[in-house]
Amino acid sequence: MNPVRIKDAPAIPVVLLFGPTASGKTALLEELFADHNAPIPAEIVSADSMQVYRGMDIGTAKPSHELRTRLPHHLIDICDIKEQFTVGDFVRHADEACRDIFSRGKLPVVSGGTGFYLKNFVLGLPAAPPSDLDIRNTLKEELAEYGVEPLIRELRAADPVSAERIHPNDTYRLLRALEVYRLTGRPLSSFPTSGTSGQEGAPERPAYRFLLIGLERDRTSLYDRINRRTHQMFLEGLPEEVSGLVARGYKREDPGMRAIGYQEFFLEDGSLSHDLTLVEELVARNSRRYAKRQITFFASLPEVTWIAAEKEGNLPAQIKKLISSWFSQTP
Repeated sequence: MNPVRIKDAPAIPVVLLFGPTASGKTALLEELFADHNAPIPAEIVSADSMQVYRGMDIGTAKPSHELRTRLPHHLIDICDIKEQFTVGDFVRHADEACRDIFSRGKLPVVSGGTGFYLKNFVLGLPAAPPSDLDIRNTLKEELAEYGVEPLIRELRAADPVSAERIHPNDTYRLLRALEVYRLTGRPLSSFPTSGTSGQEGAPERPAYRFLLIGLERDRTSLYDRINRRTHQMFLEGLPEEVSGLVARGYKREDPGMRAIGYQEFFLEDGSLSHDLTLVEELVARNSRRYAKRQITFFASLPEVTWIAAEKEGNLPAQIKKLISSWFSQTP
């Protein structure tokens, strides 16, 4: 296949390659783009909400440092575990990364499994974000475990206008306001109640041309891959990674530590469980449930080319052909 000339494109071409957890995205990216002589020079923009956090390597299945040396990845290791990283932060950082990658004559490939990152990157941030089930469930768990007072304090610090408007007993509106803040990094009170979407004064986004490629796997096969990967994480030292983070002062309430693969280690009193067999079972179970939610969410993405990973004899060759054909089409 002849090399693709990225900078000839009139708009920034972006490939989105996504699939549920453990579907094989990292290995596929390596086969597609890590060779310096690859016909499609590319760099990766990670769309994983937990790989942004420094120190959380094993449990988030980060690409190895060796691979990231051969194939640059953006939006990995950019936040402290105590920092909230929102979908608004992602879109802004991803826009910057795609501009930079394109300016150097390479193809931006946005890849990961965080569906609402991908959707808001393609469609743009709405005026008022839709409900996010993962964040809402996390807030409900915090309400049940810690009571309403910590949530009220968080809202007063993040969005004093909404905190003044919402009665402490109105838990629905309280959780919604916190959900919006955790999702976007903006207070609910800053969003217009009607009219145009977007934030006044925000920089204009680049002109993009998207190719969305989704990886499909048989559900039984996917769950087996999740179970095997979870076990491998424990063999590679996930319990030691978690205990090391706790020793450095990180707690279960910190945004990064809410991730699957980390939250399951904590007991109700905030200490760490020593029953690693049970913890591994919980991590695998929650990962399978997350994969199911991912698959459902991906169905809402527009104009996806779905590829059955198990049925393709040479998956990298098929995807290279798809990308090459996409480039040859008139934008």
